[in-house]
Amino acid sequence: MKELCEDDRPREKMLRSGSVSLSNAELLAVLLRTGTGKMNVLEVAREILREADGRLTELAGMSVERLCHVDGIGPGKAMAVAAAFELGRRVAAEDGVERMPQMDSPRRVYMNMLPQLRDIRHEECWVLFLNHANRLIGKEMISRGGMDSTSVDKRVILRRALDRKASGVILVHNHPSGSPCPSMEDIRQTKELGRALSSCDLHLVDHVIVAGKSFYSFSDERVEEN
Repeated sequence: MKELCEDDRPREKMLRSGSVSLSNAELLAVLLRTGTGKMNVLEVAREILREADGRLTELAGMSVERLCHVDGIGPGKAMAVAAAFELGRRVAAEDGVERMPQMDSPRRVYMNMLPQLRDIRHEECWVLFLNHANRLIGKEMISRGGMDSTSVDKRVILRRALDRKASGVILVHNHPSGSPCPSMEDIRQTKELGRALSSCDLHLVDHVIVAGKSFYSFSDERVEEN
């Protein structure tokens, strides 16, 4: 950041006034650390934001490969940006678990999982583990797939539920396509998981599909939109 005058250096500004005083571009510049021969670090940060249409939610879903297509961004800088957003998602996940919210409706499940699933471009399958009062005692990503599929390993879910002494589980996965309607494979996997859990006196409370601003609940068998 030596190419910037001292008052414009994001790291110095952060030390003086705290991270809240920095703009989105300045926060990115702190992660990137250096610019290129043609652009200073703030200009590189602004290029990244331009690629994301100025939206952090869009940037959060960008892959390392796509970030590397931005001028001035190599694998090292791209991984630093991706890692920062992944840490943010994990903070959101821990916060939800620590408060032990009651998962008593599909909408609560949707709102709880939205920070993890809203911005990604691939499918992920998560399991929420509940106690006897349907309060969240833990959650875990079970599998990660491509643009239109992910796998559900019944044995892994069953083992994790028993380890956590859960009474019930909620399966959650996302549809990057934006359509919340379940596929035939979603329906098949839900039925098989329900049977596997029942064999060990566990309950599949719901399977919720997150698709942007809408979601589908197997327990309600309907689509809801915000």
